[in-house]
Amino acid sequence: MAHGDPASADARVSAATVSAAGAVADAGGASDESYYLASQWQLMWSKFRRHKLAIVGAVILGLFYLGALFCEFLSPYTPLERNADFIFFPPQRVHFFDGSRFYVRPFVYEFRQELNEETFRWEYIADTTTRYPVRLFHRGDEYRFWRLFRTDLHFFGVDAPATIHLLGTDELGRDMLTRVLYASRISLSVGLGGVLISFLLGCLLGGVSGFYSGKVDTIIQRVIEFLRSIPTIPLWMGLAAALPAHWSAIKVYFGITLVLSIVGWTGLARVVRGKLLELREEDFVTAARVAGARERSIISRHLLPSFSSYLIVNITLDIPGMILGETALSFLGLGLRPPVVSWGVLLKAAQNVRTVAQQPWLLVPALFVIVAVLAFNFLGDGMRDAADPYK
Repeated sequence: MAHGDPASADARVSAATVSAAGAVADAGGASDESYYLASQWQLMWSKFRRHKLAIVGAVILGLFYLGALFCEFLSPYTPLERNADFIFFPPQRVHFFDGSRFYVRPFVYEFRQELNEETFRWEYIADTTTRYPVRLFHRGDEYRFWRLFRTDLHFFGVDAPATIHLLGTDELGRDMLTRVLYASRISLSVGLGGVLISFLLGCLLGGVSGFYSGKVDTIIQRVIEFLRSIPTIPLWMGLAAALPAHWSAIKVYFGITLVLSIVGWTGLARVVRGKLLELREEDFVTAARVAGARERSIISRHLLPSFSSYLIVNITLDIPGMILGETALSFLGLGLRPPVVSWGVLLKAAQNVRTVAQQPWLLVPALFVIVAVLAFNFLGDGMRDAADPYK
């Protein structure tokens, strides 16, 4: 057959098409095979990665917790340092242009106070004749890093006499960015500690109630109903007010964590009880009993892991409630108290309308609370979808 014969060309095209289809089928088969051979955790991770908001929430929370861990280093000042010349100083701008000239290194101007004779309020006027570059790894105020060793190295800062207050200052001239970073360590860890305690109580008491039933179940359920019948905020207020006024900041911190956990376990205990009532007659539980497993082992090693995906999601969604609870108690003056710094303690300074109208930057801690709660909710929503990867 001639080389230019149309029939020969058609045959070659058909062979190429069949070969390509076979390659696609092989690739699809390999993909299907990897899907069916994947473990439960691999399937969950694969589905979680496709939830964009959950990834964003995880990144934001990672940054928040890194900021909380290294708040001493990341802060330009110490949380209790006062500057009487910069009371209620508004958020400061960082510049790259001086007139029409561009500078690679950012800089700030020095400010001075002037009294406005019309409003009788102090105003801050920038002195644009001198630039003060923002320096990385700046030597500033001394602090104890994680209470282990002393150092004066900060992530950024400026040389005196200039100051840098990216989020402004409060009524005593203390840097708001520094105080928000230090406050995140308290507020975020209260959420983790409170959820851990309520999670353990909910799994333990709910597991015992659902597995044993009878009088034990009746007593635990009546206690749960009593706690859930009490309005949450008044209960928190009453328990927090019961903390002795002479307690140290550390004792108050652990006391608040305990208070938040007292009522946080009841919802989880109800769910755990219902799941155990449903699963305790399953074949694998009967097999464990026949094999001689103890009842405690059946609960901890067989029943609770069978719905571990729900427990993971429950932890993620309960942490925002704990953070909001601590913020509310501290805002009302019944939680943590100065000199301890938390988001709720910082918001206590913005309780009146005049402050909010004239110094709106004092509400910045509320923005951090909102972002943290939304990030936890996005993360929990993604984990809830990933918990059942076969849907």
